[in-house]
Amino acid sequence: MISQEDVQYVASLSRIHLKKDEVECLSKDLEKIVDYIKKLESLETANIQPTSHVLPIQNVFREDIIKPSLSQKEALHFSIEQHQGCFKVPKIIE
Repeated sequence: MISQEDVQYVASLSRIHLKKDEVECLSKDLEKIVDYIKKLESLETANIQPTSHVLPIQNVFREDIIKPSLSQKEALHFSIEQHQGCFKVPKIIE
């Protein structure tokens, strides 16, 4: 059984301020959650394969295909300002 003192202790560790009625409600809710987990523990799962998803899914990413990219000269051709082979941009942090 999860006592109200346990709930208050965990709330204090978490720096959560709870009212008296919230502590009572949380104590009951947590007890229900623990009871449900106990019910789940009784299920036979020895012959069930672990899954990460309920539905069968597959990777939808495309294959990496190496393609030629712009040369440095072509890329810098589109810049407004350049300095020593690099893009020059305005300073935004002082």
